[in-house]
Amino acid sequence: MSEANDNSTDGDPTESFVQGGDDDDPRITFYGGRGMSALPIVFFIIWAIVQTALWRVSDEGGLIVGILIGLILGMFFVRGNWATYANTIFEGMTQPVAVTAIVAWIWAGMFAELLQDGGFVDGLVWLADAAGIGATLFPAVTFVLAALFTTGIGTGYGAAVAFVVLFFPAGILLGANPVLMFGAILSGAIFGDNLAPVSDTTIVSAVTQDSDIGGVVASRFKYVIIAATFAFAGYLVAGSMMSSPLDIGVDGQAMLAEESNPIGLVHLLSMGVVIGTAVAGRHIVEAISWGIVTAIVANLALGLMTLGDIVVFNAPSDAPVAEPLEFLPILTIVEDPDAVSVGGSLINGAAGFFELAILVLLIIAAAQIMIRGGAFDAILEWSIENLATNVRNAELTMVGSAALINGVITINTAAEVAIGPYISKIGERFNLNGYRRANILDGQTAALGYIFPWSGGVLAGYTAMQDLPEAHDWLESGMLVTPIDVVPFVFQGWLLVAVFVLAAITGFGREYVTDRESEEVARL
Repeated sequence: MSEANDNSTDGDPTESFVQGGDDDDPRITFYGGRGMSALPIVFFIIWAIVQTALWRVSDEGGLIVGILIGLILGMFFVRGNWATYANTIFEGMTQPVAVTAIVAWIWAGMFAELLQDGGFVDGLVWLADAAGIGATLFPAVTFVLAALFTTGIGTGYGAAVAFVVLFFPAGILLGANPVLMFGAILSGAIFGDNLAPVSDTTIVSAVTQDSDIGGVVASRFKYVIIAATFAFAGYLVAGSMMSSPLDIGVDGQAMLAEESNPIGLVHLLSMGVVIGTAVAGRHIVEAISWGIVTAIVANLALGLMTLGDIVVFNAPSDAPVAEPLEFLPILTIVEDPDAVSVGGSLINGAAGFFELAILVLLIIAAAQIMIRGGAFDAILEWSIENLATNVRNAELTMVGSAALINGVITINTAAEVAIGPYISKIGERFNLNGYRRANILDGQTAALGYIFPWSGGVLAGYTAMQDLPEAHDWLESGMLVTPIDVVPFVFQGWLLVAVFVLAAITGFGREYVTDRESEEVARL
């Protein structure tokens, strides 16, 4: 594109990001000026740093408390009636950007749980064993398989846990370096979290930039695969140079064979259905629904799960029609009143996103407070005047700001929601296509959510690792890896950030609105 396009000034940088943010809507005035409207978000960021970085507690419930306190504190600095402030909280929480993402997460959570409970990771372990992969190649192959798995289920945290539980000990059995193994697992989680149509970060990056998920996934593949190619090569080289310092004293190959099952590979079909349908442009809920149906049919047909594993009602014995219907595979009679519940993969998968959904709603509410109070406009105006002076600098500003916020808010989706409006307005200022904006946003979010020792993805995998000595008699606590050890070896993360820095400088992959318009957001 020409320099004229590089310096395009179309688009109003003060226009609100979310619907309902027109300038004629009521605005909130604060003691201390419009900058005080950022207090809820600033308080939340400080809270998140203390909780996740200083205290190493990666818990979404704690973050919910932080943003709630921030919203309450902000109310005390409002001039006049507090009703407008309170109504703005509701206004933010009812935005389509929040509702759309949450609905998609619930569907994605059910799908991911069906694949995990259906033994998909066991199938991948079998595949690695059947191919006769040794210690040198195992980290690189783990990276590829973790990437494949995460792309299918859409949750990098879930993939990190699943692969730490099965692939980390498998790598140690084969003699692979444990630090490389953990790094390869996190890198694979980054790949899939960044690329999967059902990933929470993919969904949020698309929605916040007014883009369809299928188009976003198709347009970001080039960035992801460049980083992945170099990351794979890096694990090959490092695997040949870094031998394992451990002596486990058992027949690793034989034990590995016992922990694998090829039948789980049937879920490659389930993954293919979701990815193919989403990239083809179908509604994301439709795409995941087809994947859920495919996974359920495969699990039941092959005996990987029962109907009771998928959904089960634990009813009390005094229920009116419980005992006559006890023959149903989805009904169980329980004597303990505390055991009365509904369980199974579908419930467990959906429930895994409930806390995240609440957190995101509250963060969007805090962002709306910033918009109504003027802090968002102030930050945007300063950035445009001092940093984003042309399209190249604008993209570098977008990369840097997204990286910064993800470094301090270590739950990557929460960070993405917080910075999404800022990325949107900077990009719109220079007519950058929604796909390009979404890719810049999600590249930093996916990468940095799995690198730093206090990051949610790292802590999820590390927490699962602490239980391994109890599950394996031969595995001792001294064989485990600490979060700080793995930082330099999360190759996909570092390389993905580098790819976007270079893309901003060189213009690689840059698209403007005039080049290609995103599809309607309703097609999510």
